[in-house]
Amino acid sequence: MQTVAIILAGGLGKRLGADIPKQFIEVEGKPIIVSTIENFERSTLANSILIVCVADWIDYLQSLIAKYHLDKVRWIIEGGQTNHDSTSNAIFYLRNQLTDDDFIIVHDAARPLLPQCILSDLMRVAVAHGNASASLPCHETLVVTADQASGTEQIDRSIIRRVQTPQAYRFGDIYPIYVQAAKEDRHDFVYINTAAISYGMRIYFSAGFDNNIKITTKEDIALFQALSKFNEDELVK
Repeated sequence: MQTVAIILAGGLGKRLGADIPKQFIEVEGKPIIVSTIENFERSTLANSILIVCVADWIDYLQSLIAKYHLDKVRWIIEGGQTNHDSTSNAIFYLRNQLTDDDFIIVHDAARPLLPQCILSDLMRVAVAHGNASASLPCHETLVVTADQASGTEQIDRSIIRRVQTPQAYRFGDIYPIYVQAAKEDRHDFVYINTAAISYGMRIYFSAGFDNNIKITTKEDIALFQALSKFNEDELVK
């Protein structure tokens, strides 16, 4: 069984207001995307890595791979207009590389904090059930609103899970879903798990963690800088 980690680095991160895509911003002298890739480099569960990258930054990414000796990176392909399109590009690229019984792990380039125990639990669940999504229980009160200004109904938080990346899928299960989505010209799925659910697949939950931040704002960069000083066991407490 092979497992390919797909790292989504196709976005520009405009909300951050930086001059470069957020995944290439340096924190403590190292680009964020390098920190993300290194989590899979040291994992025994990922055999190889495919990166979906902003087209204009592919050459720079290749230089980073050489500089930091990221030897598991086997493929770099161009990203799409949406997160779904980038994931789709990766899945269709791998259709001649993987068998039905192989697995893919999809992860955001802008989520650089990824302890090995999270990857281990992800693959434990994925192998047992065919898929897994890192997730957490919801502790906040949830109120339904139609106008973003008020609400009269709350959702029972005991029936809600917060889902993150990484997410893992058996290739033979997820590939037909993306074929169908392409036939229907669908581009609106936020993540691979939302595509799976939309086409009737039950998804299974593995361990997530609160510090699995997706860097979106300048405050997130400061938070990542602070959290990166902790060891992995402290991050998942």
